[in-house]
Amino acid sequence: MKTRAAVLYEPGRPLRIEELETPELRPGQVLVKVACSGVCQSQLMEALGRRGPDPFLPHLLGHEGSGLVIEVGEGVDKVQKGDRVVLTWIKSLGADCGGSRYRKGDYYINAGAVTTFNEYAVVSENRCVKLPEGIPLDVGALLGCAVLTGAGIVLNTIKPSRENTIVIWGVGGIGLSAVMAARVCECAAIIAVDAQDVSLELAKEFGATHSINACSVDALACIREIVGPDGADFAVEAAGRAATIEQAFEAVRKEGGLCVFASHPPAGDKIRLEPHDLISGKQIRGSWGGESQPDKDIPHLAELYRQGELPLEKLITCRYTLDQVNRALNDLERSSGGRPILEINPAAAD
Repeated sequence: MKTRAAVLYEPGRPLRIEELETPELRPGQVLVKVACSGVCQSQLMEALGRRGPDPFLPHLLGHEGSGLVIEVGEGVDKVQKGDRVVLTWIKSLGADCGGSRYRKGDYYINAGAVTTFNEYAVVSENRCVKLPEGIPLDVGALLGCAVLTGAGIVLNTIKPSRENTIVIWGVGGIGLSAVMAARVCECAAIIAVDAQDVSLELAKEFGATHSINACSVDALACIREIVGPDGADFAVEAAGRAATIEQAFEAVRKEGGLCVFASHPPAGDKIRLEPHDLISGKQIRGSWGGESQPDKDIPHLAELYRQGELPLEKLITCRYTLDQVNRALNDLERSSGGRPILEINPAAAD
């Protein structure tokens, strides 16, 4: 089978749309007709070469999406032909088969266990989760990373109560998902911090009680005016910069305040923390996909969406075709508001 796909040949250079031959399914693999794909900062950083040396070039990209199962390999029993699925980089139940290689003439193009910047994708069984009933394919794509990570940090890691205060630093796709989850938890104060007013307006629409433009004011001083001089109970950092991780950590209180960061700054960047803050009881930790278990969490998040608690469709701020993937990446670099998606085969499950 042939598929059109966006290929990264060289970091910092535009992706090239190529026609490739899909590999034969191995045991434990699934062939999916990709409907929609999210476009996130992680993929942007990889395309720009900001994640360090890349030994897998040339290769495909994309790690959150939705689609229709076309064929399953030997031993696959989690999904079957005709199922609508969420594609996610976060491992779930099922076979973990590693990557694949697509072919272009005499050359091979590498691919990980899941890719979504292609019309047809060969993925491992454990990167597929059935899309719950009543969830549109475009919203389903967001359940593969942005929502699992952002909402997961709040619901799985932090688990705040109604009297708690929380700061979300960087309100793109992951940060806005964290805002929505904090609203579900009815946090006493939900403070959005970003450098762009358009992102902050979205955050207020999603449930932020306060918004702070970090380029216009002293964000830390404003946070303390809102929650008191001791600082917030929790902070979520999703801006992707070492400096904002440091500021988010500084924003939480001593004796139990927790900062969780989901971003990964460019390779080689370091964060600097005040040691006394750590021995005074401040805590900091990274998050791997919001500690999510996709088979359990995707149905839960889908139910919250159906109940109107998570207006995920509003996360989608821009739509592009596969041929416009470089424009999508360029636009994402300039703006952090919401989540752009690629509509690759939007009618895949019709």
